[in-house]
Amino acid sequence: MHLERLASSCSLGNGLFVGHIPLCKNHTASASASASAVGNGNPSIHQLTNARLIYSVAPSMGHNQDSHPESHFRLPAILNALQQMHLTSEFRGSEVVELQHFEPASVDDIASVHARAYVSGLEKVMDQAVEKGLIFLDGSGPTYATATTYQESIIAAGAGLALVDSVVAGSKIKRDAPTGFALIRPPGHHAVPKGPMGFCIFGNVAIAARYAQRVHGLKRVFIIDFDVHHGNGTNDAFYADPDVFFLSFHQDGSYPGTGKFDEVGNGDGEGTTLNLPLPGGSGDTAIRTVFDEVVVPSAQRFKPDIILVSAGYDGHVLDPLANLQYTTGTYYMLASSIKQLARDLCGGRCVFFLEGGYNLKSLSYSVADTFRALLGDPSLASEFDDPRILYEEPSTKVKQAIQRIKHIHSL
Repeated sequence: MHLERLASSCSLGNGLFVGHIPLCKNHTASASASASAVGNGNPSIHQLTNARLIYSVAPSMGHNQDSHPESHFRLPAILNALQQMHLTSEFRGSEVVELQHFEPASVDDIASVHARAYVSGLEKVMDQAVEKGLIFLDGSGPTYATATTYQESIIAAGAGLALVDSVVAGSKIKRDAPTGFALIRPPGHHAVPKGPMGFCIFGNVAIAARYAQRVHGLKRVFIIDFDVHHGNGTNDAFYADPDVFFLSFHQDGSYPGTGKFDEVGNGDGEGTTLNLPLPGGSGDTAIRTVFDEVVVPSAQRFKPDIILVSAGYDGHVLDPLANLQYTTGTYYMLASSIKQLARDLCGGRCVFFLEGGYNLKSLSYSVADTFRALLGDPSLASEFDDPRILYEEPSTKVKQAIQRIKHIHSL
């Protein structure tokens, strides 16, 4: 077990802690030392057994353009909602753990997905960003950078890797591992192996997938992307890889225009990419059917060792960047169902990664209801969702899309 990143993830006073839970007293604790720490005065990783949800926060406050949808206002809105709704460890005790002061992802971690020339090139243009205050890396997003973007992006990626460590450690102790949620930005699922794209700098989920394989020996990784936009970067990273199943359902015709039905992978990876473009106006009913008839059978057949989730909240009916009509209740259903799927198939090993979501109210309420789902609490979506603004879903087109993808993938 790789514990160095986990062990160094939180410092408080003279010891090292995960949230409010002591973990170990040095940065180089081995798996055996950690596991046998009970009784010798050192806290043990077994203290993670009480946790149902472990989260990390990397708000990247310096990476910001106020007028941009992907600004530094997003994470504070979420954190305020979690605090107000009593979903943090302050109110939930050992059920909820926040990882703090985790290590940034290394260049090798990033380069497991991205070209080293891109990684080093981005680091070099930080001087230009210092001089100009703001530069644009990709005109099609547009994806911007500030003087802190490189450092904050490797911290965001590292937040996800620390959660993989935590969830895997928990799964070695009990059958139902705690679920992880990386509350991070900039998002990652559009970042292609050769560079940035669509507000995204590094592919956080893709980097975590390679890390899970390389460090923890979790060979088969199942990635679910429910962002309203197709996760083309993640798609490209694993397009020929039979050991990573990438499944995306997204709005048909939305940015970046990829993610067609016939994009199924190639070579040895043919069949382990599933893209389901849904018609505009699709909502809760459509997604429940997609989950039951597409996601579940795909995962059952693949038999994953861990499930990673690109959790985008921009499919909400209130979000300004797309035209689906998901509700807060849709996200509760997705989180609850994915958690159960992970329990059934891979010992509960599952980590969510924040992607899009640009209406601050719907974003924060939806993430909070996701937390409730992962904790086993009842949904409070009815206090936020207004069914009067919903309209009839295009059920015929949705059914046709589902039947088409089931035929292509023999589901």
